[in-house]
Amino acid sequence: MRPSSFTAVSTAVAASLVLTGCGGPDQAAADDGTITVAYQKTSAFFQLDEMLTKAASEYEAANPGTTVELAPIEAEQDQYFTKLALMNGSPDTAPDVIYEDSFQVRSDAAAGYLAPIDDQLAEWEDWEQFDDTAKEAGLGDDGKTYGVSMGTDTRALFFNREIFAQAGLPADWVPATWDDVLEAARTIKAQVPGVTPLNVYAGRANGEGTTMQGFEMLLYGTEDTLYDTEDQTWITGSQGFVDSLAFIETIYSEGLAPSLDVALDAAVGNRMSSELIPEAKVAMAVDGSWLPGGWIDGENAWPEWEQTMGMVPMPTQEGQEPGATSMSGGWLLSVGANAGDPQAAFDFITVALNRENTLKYDTENSQIAVREDVATDPAYLEYNPSFEFFSSLVPVTHFRPATPDYSQISGAIQVAAESVATGAATPEQAAKTYDETVVGIVGEDGTKAGG
Repeated sequence: MRPSSFTAVSTAVAASLVLTGCGGPDQAAADDGTITVAYQKTSAFFQLDEMLTKAASEYEAANPGTTVELAPIEAEQDQYFTKLALMNGSPDTAPDVIYEDSFQVRSDAAAGYLAPIDDQLAEWEDWEQFDDTAKEAGLGDDGKTYGVSMGTDTRALFFNREIFAQAGLPADWVPATWDDVLEAARTIKAQVPGVTPLNVYAGRANGEGTTMQGFEMLLYGTEDTLYDTEDQTWITGSQGFVDSLAFIETIYSEGLAPSLDVALDAAVGNRMSSELIPEAKVAMAVDGSWLPGGWIDGENAWPEWEQTMGMVPMPTQEGQEPGATSMSGGWLLSVGANAGDPQAAFDFITVALNRENTLKYDTENSQIAVREDVATDPAYLEYNPSFEFFSSLVPVTHFRPATPDYSQISGAIQVAAESVATGAATPEQAAKTYDETVVGIVGEDGTKAGG
C-alpha cells in the first residue's frame, strides 16, 4: 500500500455445482441479460464484495433490464482457485466476469477460460490511466490482454511493539539479516511464553499464500531466484532454495513458529489477520500490505493497530544489497470465455474499476493503486498510514514468473515447505524432490543449475 504508487509501480462440473455461499450460475440467464460475477470472499476479505455490490447497483441503474448476479465463493485462496476451475469446466456454469489472480492469467487464458479484451480496451478512455506494469499483468502468452488490474501489493515483516517491549526488544527494531529475525524470535520465546514468536506460511493448504508470503519472501532475499527470465528456464539445485527451506525448518523445529494444527490450516491466513495478530498471540509475521485495510474498518476492525504494530522490510539473508526484499502480485477482473454477452461483461468491469470504485477498493483493501488518478488522489494518500511504507518497498520487490507452468511449480514449492516444517524431510531432501518435480513439469531443457 503506498504513496504516489503509480510512479512506484511503473516500476473458476456441472450446472448442479454448489459452492459455499453461492450456486452455480445459469448460462441461459446470462444470455437473457444477466451478468454473473465470480469472486472470492472471506470474513477478513470483505472489501471486494462491498465494491462489487456498489458497482452492480450502479450498472443495473444505468442498464435497465440487465441483472448483475454476484456469485461470491466463500473460500480461502487455494480452495477459491479449485472452485473457480470447476465453474470454468463447463459453459453452463462458467461466470461472465472473473476475479483472477495475476499469476493465473497465462494458464487460464491458454486453457480457454478467459476472453481477450484488447478491442474493448481500445475504446475505454480510462485505460490510459493504468500504468504499464498493471497492463502487463493481464497479458497472455499470445500477447493479448485478458484482464484489468485492480491494484497491486507488497509484503513485509509485521511486529508487535508491546510484545517486543515485554521481551526487552527495541520499538524501533529493524533487522538487517535473517539471523537478526531468528534472534528476536528466540528472545521472544524465552521472555514471553505463550506467544508464537514468528509466522512464516509453510502449509500446502494455504496454497499460493505459502509460496508467495512464505517461501518466496525468503528465496528472493538470497543470491538465487526461481526463474531465469532471459533464458526462460527454471532454476534447480540452488543453495538459496535449500537455505530458504532451512530457515523454515529452523523456526518450526525450534518452536518459534505456529503449532502445526495452525500452520497447516487452510484458514491460517484469515486467522492471522483477524485473530492471532490482533489478539497478540503472534509477535512477528511475514505478510501482506492488505492487512491494515482489514484492521481499519469492518468486522475485524482493530483501532489500536497503528500504535501496536510495527512494520519493517524483510531483510536479505546476509544483509547483502539491496538490503531488503518483497514480493508483489495483484488481481484482475477478467471476461470469461463463455460469457453470454462479452461486451456487457466488459462494460460491467469498466464500472467496477472506474475512478470512484477503484479509489474505494484500493483504499479500503490497502492496494497499491495502479491508476494514476487514484494514486495521486489525496483521499487515497491520506486514508491509510501504512500506504507510504508499503509503497517504499516497490523498488526492492519481485514478481512471480508469469508462465503457464508457474501454478504447478508453486504447488511443488508448497510440498517442499510443508515437508520441512513437519519434519518429514530435510531441506536438502525437499529441494531434491522439488528439482525432480520441476524437471518432470518442464523437462531438462526447461531448467538450469543455480548457485
